[in-house]
Amino acid sequence: MMRSLYSAVSGMRGFQTKMDVIGNNIANVNTVGFKASRVMFHDLISQTLSGATAPGDTTGGSNPQQVGLGVGLASIDTPMTPGAPMMTGVPTDLAIDGNGFFVVQLSDGATQAYTRAGNFHIDSNRNLVTSEGLFVLDTGGAPIQLPDNTKSVSIDKNGNVNCLLDDGTTQTAAQIGLANFANPEGLQKIGNNLFVETTNSGTADVQAPNQGVFGSITSGALEMSNVDLTNEFTEMIIAQRAFQANARTITSDDQMLQEVVNLKR
Repeated sequence: MMRSLYSAVSGMRGFQTKMDVIGNNIANVNTVGFKASRVMFHDLISQTLSGATAPGDTTGGSNPQQVGLGVGLASIDTPMTPGAPMMTGVPTDLAIDGNGFFVVQLSDGATQAYTRAGNFHIDSNRNLVTSEGLFVLDTGGAPIQLPDNTKSVSIDKNGNVNCLLDDGTTQTAAQIGLANFANPEGLQKIGNNLFVETTNSGTADVQAPNQGVFGSITSGALEMSNVDLTNEFTEMIIAQRAFQANARTITSDDQMLQEVVNLKR
């Protein structure tokens, strides 16, 4: 009886975590470049009531008898599947068609972070920056800055930032860098659509877009969230029902305990 109570408690904790993850996914359904997470479970230790026996000359073998003792959180994965592109017509809105992450410089001036959100802007110093004002870096790891006399800007599929100058000539100011990782799912979220390296993601391989395994750049478009609302609502209903079932198990055990106590009085 007590084993079922503790198993149900572990189930409630697990499904509460799953509900938290699902709620965050749904909240970010319209967040540019957001990558949804998913919760995976595994069973905990099992109590062995009897071990397996080998077959003999006169009897067959028997399987082990075990009672499971609950559920645990195996992982919270972040699949890096692409989101649907949304056309905006803004030249500095960029989407990656394929593998790779944009590279930005954090406010400490030394740490690099990575993002699939390409809603960039030109600041008053003509730097290409994120919505939070972080510098977007080129293939050499330097901030991208446009010439003083830039009249308009366009970005091609290879990431070249082409500037039309006041005198009518065109100048390529920089080439946007893309980073790829041996294990992109090993990146760690730090908020603001940004990821940083971890010991399990591998180090960043920064190259030019549209080269080898790296994707190409689409200007005038944004990659939207990869959240599938249909799947999220389905998983939410399943998690709610599972949470309720575990709660009922605890309630049932509590009633049984109370009945035992009453009988002993």
